Amino acid sequence: MNGTLGHIGVLLGFTAAVVGMVVIVVGLARGRTETLRRARVYAPLILLGGVVAVAAMQRALITHDFSLTYVADNNSRSTPLLYSITGMWSALAGSILLWGIVLGGYTTAMVWRFRARAGDQLVAWATLVMYAVSAFFFALMLGPADPFTHVSGAIPANGLGPNVLLQDNPLVLFHPPMLYLGFVGFTLPFAFAVASLITGRVDEDWQGETRRWTLFAWTFLTVGIVLGAWWSYQVLGWGGFWAWDPVENASLLPWLVGTAYLHSVMVQQRRGLLRVWNLSLVIATFSLTILGTFLTRSGVIQSVHAFSTSTIGPLLLGFFGLVLAVGVGLIAWRGDRLRSPGGIDSMVSREGAFLANNLLFVLFTFIVLLGTVFPLLYEALNSGAQVAVGAPYFNRLVIPLGLALLFLMAVAPALPWRKSSSEVMQARLAVPASLGVLVVVACVLGGIHGIEPLLAFGLGAFAAASAGRALVLSVRGAWRGARAAGMAPARAALAGWRGFVGRANGGMVVHIGIVIIAVGLAGATAFGQRGTVVLVRGETSSFAGHTVEFVGTRLVRSPSHISQEALIRVDGGAVFTPAISQFGTGTQAVGTPAIDSSVASDVYLTINSIPDNGGAWTFGVVVQPLVMWLWIGGALVVVGSVLSAIPGRRRRPTDPVSAPVTDAASPGEPGISGPAPDRTSPVASGSVDPTVTDVPVPSREPAPEPEPEPQPVGAGEAP
Repeated sequence: MNGTLGHIGVLLGFTAAVVGMVVIVVGLARGRTETLRRARVYAPLILLGGVVAVAAMQRALITHDFSLTYVADNNSRSTPLLYSITGMWSALAGSILLWGIVLGGYTTAMVWRFRARAGDQLVAWATLVMYAVSAFFFALMLGPADPFTHVSGAIPANGLGPNVLLQDNPLVLFHPPMLYLGFVGFTLPFAFAVASLITGRVDEDWQGETRRWTLFAWTFLTVGIVLGAWWSYQVLGWGGFWAWDPVENASLLPWLVGTAYLHSVMVQQRRGLLRVWNLSLVIATFSLTILGTFLTRSGVIQSVHAFSTSTIGPLLLGFFGLVLAVGVGLIAWRGDRLRSPGGIDSMVSREGAFLANNLLFVLFTFIVLLGTVFPLLYEALNSGAQVAVGAPYFNRLVIPLGLALLFLMAVAPALPWRKSSSEVMQARLAVPASLGVLVVVACVLGGIHGIEPLLAFGLGAFAAASAGRALVLSVRGAWRGARAAGMAPARAALAGWRGFVGRANGGMVVHIGIVIIAVGLAGATAFGQRGTVVLVRGETSSFAGHTVEFVGTRLVRSPSHISQEALIRVDGGAVFTPAISQFGTGTQAVGTPAIDSSVASDVYLTINSIPDNGGAWTFGVVVQPLVMWLWIGGALVVVGSVLSAIPGRRRRPTDPVSAPVTDAASPGEPGISGPAPDRTSPVASGSVDPTVTDVPVPSREPAPEPEPEPQPVGAGEAP
């Protein structure tokens, strides 16, 4: 029954996607707006098909229906309920099923969001692309990635159970779904980019359509990556959180390009520049999600995260090539319409900093991509000979890029649009730069050495202070505006929270979170210490300034596994329990670390060996400073992303061409008549920040202007 119900759901999703495509094509070919509107109904049917299939799979897993091959291979009667549920995305076919339902959800949300414009050709083409991608993934489930195939022969009495590493930590419930919400979410901006190119509407309209969708996808992917690092740290037992594993890199690649796009799109919306570049970034981001899917689900790479060998690899690779060919071909076709009306006046400007930021992110992406696929290319070109690209390659090349990005994070918020001057930069960056220098001096006096960590700490302080300055000015401006509107001081103070919302202000919170992550990475990687201690029961040893006492052992049994735990007291305080666990019979034993975590450092404990005769045990000990700040920084990035999605005050775009400012009171605002400003005045020369707060109030140092929100995309609609 479960298999039949699941097949019905998959077939429903595939049929709805294909029929929806046909209806849209007919409506576009015949110019029938009403036909295009009717095509909306197929999106919920795609979602319904995914829901039915997922419900069937979950029922099969929870009831241990071993008549299905997928359940027999990834579930057992002793598997706890939590890991029975997560078993759906613990192997290849189930992960494609998760992809399908998430894609159905995004497609339905998009159709509902733009329901008032269903007859618009731009929206119709975007919907067609979403249906086409949905049809591809549901077709995989009808063929080589069918999760509902029946076992051949007799139905087994019990299953093999999930991978032991996927039933040792509850983070498996959240990490993969967050990654998929990020990966699949980038389909929507790709669909609108393709639609804008096909229709020839390559202005800024489609950017406004998709900005928040892109931000949501980026946020989910960020959460997934951070949770993956946390899961790796807590489960795998090697004491690290990022190993430059090919599957880790597969999630990082679209994140890097998506981050570049979220920055450069502001230049297009504000100045009308970088049109080809932004379209290329959107297409590259979605293409990299498909490439990452190929790497993890084709069996071409060996990784603790990768799925087993399958036959869908060539199909995914072909789909990746098709996406890339369509995107590049459309950009080439519409090249004459993509010319920007102006140019970057000066590299010492906000748009110049964004361009430099983008170049660094793209270079970062290329380095990671090359290191990830080079072993595959080498093996293919050298008759199966294998070569490995390890962490030294990545660290040597990406650390300088990371430091350069920290510098840009410090400088960019203080740069005005168009051009700046030395007076402006000195006034805005003197305090943040001084703080960065003081941090470096304090670190040196405190005995910290090494050029890379010192630069990371100094530039991190510089960037955090610069972002903090922007937030302080924004909050102050919101408070003054509220006071000018007649609010009481207490209510005005509450109104100051508006200084944290909007794209620019939320972005500053994200920057602070990234700085915290960078500082945590620098501290953990530069000053971590690894070693082993050999102890008998009751014995104490010291390592890296910490005492480790072997208190005793205990055996813990549960229906799903047996664990041999060691009781270790750290620094005379709490007792921690690293363990070796056996999940089911005939499975490999896996280690589970124990972590004494604090804001200053982590003490990471593992069992390296257990004696046969009751003698001394060998424990691995890793002491790493500032690891907790990785997770704090990741949480702050998510908070900042949410704040960025809250609408701020809408702004008119700056004149895209390099023309004289026509009103000294409103520099950069087009269409305002008035006498030409005196070029020697502070505003015209750029020596005074021309940005304003949400409610303009005279001030000696006005707060930074929030980035412009996209203009409405339809009558009564806001993106």
